[in-house]
Amino acid sequence: MVIDNTFEEVKAQVEKVGKYLDIDPGLIEVLKRPSRELTVNFPVKMDDGKIEVFTGYRVQHSLARGPTKGGIRYHPDVGIDEVRALAMLMTWKCAVVNLPYGGAKGGVRIDVKQYSKDELERVTRRFTEEISNVIGPQKDIPAPDMYTNAQTMAWIMDTYSMKKGYSVPDVVTGKPIEVGGSAGRDEATSRGIMYTVEEAAKVKGISPDGARVAIQGYGNVGWHAARLLHDELGCKIVALSDSTGGVMNKQGLDPVKVHEHKMRTGTVMEYPKSVCISNEELLELDCEILVPAALDNVINESNAENIKAQIVAEGANGPTTVSADKVLFEKDILVIPDILANAGGVTVSYFEWVQSRLQFFWSVEEVKEKLKEIMTRSFSRVFSTSQSDDLDMRAAAYVLAMKDVVRAIELRGIFP
Repeated sequence: MVIDNTFEEVKAQVEKVGKYLDIDPGLIEVLKRPSRELTVNFPVKMDDGKIEVFTGYRVQHSLARGPTKGGIRYHPDVGIDEVRALAMLMTWKCAVVNLPYGGAKGGVRIDVKQYSKDELERVTRRFTEEISNVIGPQKDIPAPDMYTNAQTMAWIMDTYSMKKGYSVPDVVTGKPIEVGGSAGRDEATSRGIMYTVEEAAKVKGISPDGARVAIQGYGNVGWHAARLLHDELGCKIVALSDSTGGVMNKQGLDPVKVHEHKMRTGTVMEYPKSVCISNEELLELDCEILVPAALDNVINESNAENIKAQIVAEGANGPTTVSADKVLFEKDILVIPDILANAGGVTVSYFEWVQSRLQFFWSVEEVKEKLKEIMTRSFSRVFSTSQSDDLDMRAAAYVLAMKDVVRAIELRGIFP
């Protein structure tokens, strides 16, 4: 049976690894469920004076290792199961890179393209008010996600600060630098992908210089990943795509020029000197490195046998299903799982939170250096575990993450 629900996918991983580690069945059930969930329905007055009601969510998966951390996304299809899944993934992501956080996630069901900036500000401020009792610098720290950005975080910070009566910059991360944001935050997720790809190339015996890369998804993560892999590692970007489709050039694409084309036309399609391909075709291209940085479950049992890349670096959350993982492992394809590959974002968010609390800020060079140290060390831990225990990389990452979270629960005890 194909599982097409990301929440079911992540619960299946917990069940699988929990049994492998012989974790108490009761604790496995604890790990499969969020600690707290909040659903809010709130009215907002539109520019024309009409009132619309929006639905929002904030889910906190685990509080065992510290305050929870996770983004807030705005999308018309946001639902509670999606938010639950992403909150759980954040728990494992923070544990894999050894950050003192549990996982959280939030979202509002809204199509941002249909609303003015003023309307989005009112939606954001009202949503912040609705969830203000469950967020805070030592409780739960939101960050940007799909269709939210630094401006969104500034509105959240300001609204929360107004309730407190003083400025609280550490209530969110991903803020503008002018109000306490961190240098290097915009490209942090993609830079983390680059560092893990560099390490994966070493163990696979691949030279990054000239290695062919296909990237599905050309939003913030995909765009910066293409630029960094091209500029800093010397990779050849042979294919790029967005929601409308993709473009391919076996001789290589200039990621900056493709980005400029997308900004000008709204799509990567019809980029000069390229061939148009579908998102499905991109995944099956002959290349050394594949970066799925768009949707979940795009690599599944229907196409896993056709994946030709030697390295799959998961820029998106949950792009590979459990059944596809097995196929890729048997084909000796090294999958850098999402909870490791795209952990650069939450890592630099942690740096920002620390800087905001201390009111002492680092240079971009310091941020890059600290991020590389954490990402390379984390990759080494996961890869060593996969080799010693004969596990695929995702299972190895879950083994390390779940061990740490379970140990924290055991040390703290089950109250009362």
